[in-house]
Amino acid sequence: MISTAIRVARVGSAAELAAAILMVAGFPALMLAALVPSVPAFAAAAAVTYLADHYLHHKGSYLINRLGKVRAGLPIRFLIRELLLVLLLARLSLADNLIYYGAIACFIAFYGLQAPHGALVQLIRNRRRMPVVTRNVDLSSRIRIPDAPPYVLLHRSAEKMLHLDLAAVVGILIAAQVKSSLIGFVGIALTLTLATLYVLALAPYVWGRRIPPNAERVLAAVDEWLAEYKPETVLYFSGSKDSAYQVNMWLDTMEKLDSRPLIILRERVILANLAPTTVPVVCVPGGVHLMNLDLSTVRVALYAANVGKNIHLLRVPTMKHVFIGHGDSDKLASVNPYSKVYDEVWTAGRAGRDRYALADVGVRDEDIVEVGRPQLAPIRTWQGVPDGRMPTVLYAPTWEGWDGNPGNTSIVLAGENIVRELVAADPPVRVLYKPHPFTGTVSQEAAAAHGRITALVEKAAAERAADPRFVPDPAAQARAAAELQRVEARLAQLSGAGSDRVDEAEASRDGLLDTATHEEVARLRAEWNDAYWRSFPTWEHRVITGAEPPLYDCFNVSDAMVSDISSVVSDFIASGKPYAVTDSAGVGAEEFKRNNTAVRAAVILTNSAAGLGELLSAVRDPAADPLAEDRRELKQYLLGPDEPTSLEQFNAAVADLALKAETRNVGLRSRDAAALDQAEAETAAEAELTDAVSGQRVPAAGDTGGATPA
Repeated sequence: MISTAIRVARVGSAAELAAAILMVAGFPALMLAALVPSVPAFAAAAAVTYLADHYLHHKGSYLINRLGKVRAGLPIRFLIRELLLVLLLARLSLADNLIYYGAIACFIAFYGLQAPHGALVQLIRNRRRMPVVTRNVDLSSRIRIPDAPPYVLLHRSAEKMLHLDLAAVVGILIAAQVKSSLIGFVGIALTLTLATLYVLALAPYVWGRRIPPNAERVLAAVDEWLAEYKPETVLYFSGSKDSAYQVNMWLDTMEKLDSRPLIILRERVILANLAPTTVPVVCVPGGVHLMNLDLSTVRVALYAANVGKNIHLLRVPTMKHVFIGHGDSDKLASVNPYSKVYDEVWTAGRAGRDRYALADVGVRDEDIVEVGRPQLAPIRTWQGVPDGRMPTVLYAPTWEGWDGNPGNTSIVLAGENIVRELVAADPPVRVLYKPHPFTGTVSQEAAAAHGRITALVEKAAAERAADPRFVPDPAAQARAAAELQRVEARLAQLSGAGSDRVDEAEASRDGLLDTATHEEVARLRAEWNDAYWRSFPTWEHRVITGAEPPLYDCFNVSDAMVSDISSVVSDFIASGKPYAVTDSAGVGAEEFKRNNTAVRAAVILTNSAAGLGELLSAVRDPAADPLAEDRRELKQYLLGPDEPTSLEQFNAAVADLALKAETRNVGLRSRDAAALDQAEAETAAEAELTDAVSGQRVPAAGDTGGATPA
């Protein structure tokens, strides 16, 4: 019941739901208290609405946004409360009292100050909004970017400004209760003084040296930096906040390129969710600005997603364009006809090439290059379950997708059956449940199934913790927890905790990442990962959501995986560990294997989880694993050979394509030069001919040309 109400109200928790109910119910209570009239009741209801409103804003509740859309936004709620306070004064027979007129004058003046306050805040934000936002780009030596106003002035500024009426409201209520106007006027004076000071504090940031440079100067500075840096290989990405992982997975590869790398993003929200990197990053939201950037030195552009905004860079003919994707699977997205627009399509192994051939979407075989998967380097090869440790099975289903195809994910039809079988397995296994971050964003059924699976895992974990057969090591876990706390504190310090307090102009100015710091962060993340897995028993079931620990770390602590058709399966194959894939659409094992290359060495599960015992048997006795050799062969087919390494293959492909781009550009320049020379030669010949003709005398009538007439 509560979960249904939470979903309908679009709030994130029971506490938010309670705050929403209190806020909505508080205004009728205010009206009733004003009509009665009762100062204590009005004060209590007002306190409830203030606190509930503030809590929902602090939580960033979706409900607050919706109220604004239906004309019940923050200013309206404050105005209604103040009007009801005036009504209370009238009902208390204070309409002839000075405090009544003082309250009306106060609220008129107070709302009069909202306009300059709002205008200043918006003007400051607009002027500090950069046309290009950067990281690891030296802009400070080229343009002057002043400090932003103090964080406290701009953060949730409208809410802060409106809450300054609290002094007047409290003072007027006390004045009404004690029948003395003095305290009311003190509150009124305090509210108006604070509001005026707030406006005056913002005013200096809209003129003089506190104004950032205009768009033209910023763009010129970026072009100047590009001309000096001379980027050669670009990773281009556009997408939503939730798709940031698609570009993050390529950051390490970009850092290890032999050529000079550059990352171009199109949305500010992606930049905000970009993992730390030493590669220069340029975020260009405007298409016109992007098309006007000087990218003349770039020879190879890499695209991690097929999106409409790719056209803004695809139009540049001096570079070669490559689709590298953000995973390798048998899904339709992996053979999108859109891929025809690229000069080349890079796949992990032979399977990707064959996939395009079978799909027949217009991508030519000669335009496909096998480069392996450089991101898979952290995945460790399986050596069997260590002695004394319980086998761990990872359940990592993909999300439901946009098209409602039942074959997209196992979470709706099979998820509960799979997890129920795993937590009840005998001999026991540990279950790690890590769903796709998009799970439940489209389908309510998927969201509900995720909730039930989470509850199932957590219940099984609680039961196992109470089972005397499973004995934890509190001292070791306490040491690991202390290590986690230490590492997290240091990471927060190094990774810019509180960086949300810095606006994009300051972030661009001060965005040069220190290499030593970056390396320390990488080391600390490895330490965090190690401490995380030691912070709870090796037999404890676990639900893992969010970015940490990463999926590949879950691979490394697992001995087997259950998943769906997605790049997760292809990546897991790199480990050589047993895995199972669910035939959620019920097409049958043979048809399922025929249609999906990555499952040819998998245990195929039905929606009832039939076949799971075969997977567990392979984990418990690797010597009797019937699919071990199939997995080795499939690994090479899907991901390419182990030697040369994927990174070496990737760098070679970049260098080869850069050479093709340069060859094309040199040839074009040669043709243009030859055409220009020919045009100049023709022009010169025409000029000579004209001069020759104009130098001849045209014979007159009867002119014999010097001959003597007979």
